[in-house]
Amino acid sequence: MPFYSEERIALFIDGSNLYAAARALGFDIDYKRLLGEFATQGRLVRAFYYTALIEDQEYSPIRPLVDWLDYNGYTMVTKPTKEFTDSAGRRKYKGNMDIELAIDMMELAKHIDHAVLFSGDGDFRRLVESIQRQGVRVSVVSTVKSQPPMIADELRRQADFFIELKDLEKKVGRAAGQKSDRDYDDYPGDFEPYEDAEEIA
Repeated sequence: MPFYSEERIALFIDGSNLYAAARALGFDIDYKRLLGEFATQGRLVRAFYYTALIEDQEYSPIRPLVDWLDYNGYTMVTKPTKEFTDSAGRRKYKGNMDIELAIDMMELAKHIDHAVLFSGDGDFRRLVESIQRQGVRVSVVSTVKSQPPMIADELRRQADFFIELKDLEKKVGRAAGQKSDRDYDDYPGDFEPYEDAEEIA
């Protein structure tokens, strides 16, 4: 991977986008292994994880994952989803975390040498450009090996490095449906907001 051992690194993980990309490739992310992998690449300063939560439900299907990440080295950034009804009368949820991610990356830029963005969202192109002008190298983790590709071409071109998520599978993945040694189940498939990355991206 394109890192120097003395670099200060920060991870910025768009939770729903990474989930959708990994699921499209047929595996789930093991977040303990992911943190460990990037900690070996340099000096890991911070690992942010962004996700929206349905607050008015008795049990949120991603709450176990959020709690586990919070206790195991990740900085969690969450906010409540907004409920709306689509044109077919179906109840849907929306939760956009782009602003929170952008603010954190811009604020942290002066303290890091390398930002790793886990997202393929083309809206982040200008953010990446701004961070690069501050002297920070930016790697983007997503995939072009899904159908359709999960990364916007303009974001891939802007990044200093593109890291193909499929190439990380053996280092940070577990097979979809495979039980982990922890008792969370990241984004069960029946949780509607995350079935379509565009809905919550």
